[in-house]
Order: sequence, then structure tokens, then C-alpha cells
Amino acid sequence: MENLQLKSLVTTEGNLELFLGSSAVPACAEDKVVIEIQAAPINPADVLMMFGAADMSTVEAVGTVDDPRIRVRMPEAMQKVTAARVGKASPWGIEGAGVVIATGQSDAAKSLMGKTVAVIGGAMYARYRVMRAKDCLRLMDSTTPREGASCFVNPQSVIGMVETMRMEGHSALVHTAAASNLGQMLQKHCIAEGVDLVNIVRKEEHVGLLNGIGAKHVCNSSNPDFLANLTDALVETKATIAFDAIGGGDMAGQILSAMNATPYGSSNHKQLYYYGGLDSSPAILNHSSFGTLWGIGRYQLGSFMQKIDADATEKLRQKIASEITSTFASSYAKEVSLQEALTVEAISIYHKCATGEKYLINPSR
Repeated sequence: MENLQLKSLVTTEGNLELFLGSSAVPACAEDKVVIEIQAAPINPADVLMMFGAADMSTVEAVGTVDDPRIRVRMPEAMQKVTAARVGKASPWGIEGAGVVIATGQSDAAKSLMGKTVAVIGGAMYARYRVMRAKDCLRLMDSTTPREGASCFVNPQSVIGMVETMRMEGHSALVHTAAASNLGQMLQKHCIAEGVDLVNIVRKEEHVGLLNGIGAKHVCNSSNPDFLANLTDALVETKATIAFDAIGGGDMAGQILSAMNATPYGSSNHKQLYYYGGLDSSPAILNHSSFGTLWGIGRYQLGSFMQKIDADATEKLRQKIASEITSTFASSYAKEVSLQEALTVEAISIYHKCATGEKYLINPSR
């Protein structure tokens, strides 16, 4: 079988080029399976890895409809950093789902023949992916690849955030960009777990969206009374840990300042974790208003997963598989083929990582 895979490389001229490369699908080893990938989400982390610091104002199509190729200029300051990538094609796509169409001879591999599975491990923007049987998450028979495409990054992050809150001695949490797919999952998971959650959004329509799935505390940062509303929500919930998807600007500082302004704020440790970078501008942190007990760090899913044992990991995976169409359900604005993903029009939308505009690649289209 011939594989078709989305890849990128840096050229000697200082350009980043994305294209579709073809190769033979390797034969299955004893414990491996061949998956026909039918759904792979474009997560913010995928966008960051595919395009990095490229100058997106220079995006241009230099291929054809059937053989697309996208060219983007790398800033001169980044060309030295990316020198090791010159001429070396890298495949992309963190996670995905599909149907097992061939297996090795091990019992574990053969048991997956014809089954729908979800996988994580990179190179998922491809027609076929060879994986070890033990790394495949078998989905329920009624679950489609589209429904199971986002089984790992967002659901595991959601569970990890709540467990991190508990491990560090907090009882409620704050989340920004809260109307995203991940944010909606987090709200539903917090309701199920009996955890208070303060959601921060920037549009009134997002307030209604979250209220519609049971959110009690939703603060609109575009509202003139935002800080007062946020402080009221923090007083009621006693939230002292926040997970910020924005990164730049003054939101993180506003959250820590508001936490410190509550009656319990000065005597309790306040923690903020960055986990996204929707705003690439510098962060503004007026730490003089944070009090003395506070911390800022980077939340990484991989670090959390390393803290739990194998039994807990398997329990987490099975929970996600059983709730992938409810608590951990994802929605997508558009489904595109590999060729359609490499158009200037599509990139101009999914590169923004805007709420409600998430794209799904179906390599089998």
C-alpha cells in the first residue's frame, strides 16, 4: 500500500514548506497493526508544531490542487534556529482515529482487526499509520473515528487539570478561553466530579454556550464589570489555581490579582499554569498585586501522565473511551481532506485556533 502524509521542511532559502509526501506502508511486525486513519484533529499544539514562528502574512500556495504545496517565509532571526531542519521532511499530526486493516501475528494485534481505535504518537495526518497494538485505544463499537479522533490531548488534559488541582491542595479552579472544545469538556467533567469551576470567555455568546451545559460561573472579559464578576466568582468558589490557554497579555495577572483580593487570598498559595499560547504577545504581570504566596508555571500533559501509574493510566483511558460522545465529546467546524488542509483558505482559518473553528482532517477522503 502507498501512504500519503502531510509533511514540512525548511528550505535553504529560509522558507517553510508543507506538502504531501508518499511512501510505502511498512509490513506489520508481530505486535503491530496498520490503521487507516479517518479522522485527525488540528489542535493548537499541531498548529504550533507545523508552522512555529513562520511569518503567516507570507503564506502562498505554490503547488496544484492534486499536489498542493504551501510556502511560508521564516523570519531571519529564526533561520539559524531551524537550520537543523533544512531539507529534512517531518510528518505531523499528534492524534487521530481510524480502522485497523492489517495486523501482525500476536494475539493482541489480531484482536484489533477491523476495530475502530484511537491513537497518539505523531504522524497522524496520513492515510495509514503503523502502531503497536498496546498503544491503540479500542473504542466502543458504536463510536465512529470522527467521534474518537480527540481521545487524548484534550480529555487527558482535562482530567489532568482536575487531578493536579487535587494533588496540590486546591479545591476549585479557573480556566481561560473556556468555550473551547477543551473548556466545554472541563466544565462537564467538573460537574461530574463535584468541582467548582470559574470560566473566563471573551464573547457573550460563549457565556450562553457554557451556561447551556450547566456552567454556574462564567465571566466575560469584554464586560466592563469583568474584574468585579471574577472576584465575586472567586469568593464564592475559593478557587486558587488557574489554567491559562491565552499566554500573552494581562489575563494571568488579572486572575492572580483577583485571587489575592479575596478574603482568603493573602493566606493561601495561588497558582497559575500556562498551557496554551493563543496570544503571542508578552505577558504583563504586575506581581506587586499578587501578594506573597503565588506561583506561575507551565502545565504539561506529559509531566502529569508520568506522575500516575500504569493502572491509573489505563483507568483514565477507559473512562475517556466510555465518555467520548458525552463528557469528552469534540465538535469540529469543518472536515477536510489532506489536500484541502493545504490551502491558503483553510490555513487562514485553522491557524487562528479560534473557538468554534476547529478543523478535522480525514486522510481517507
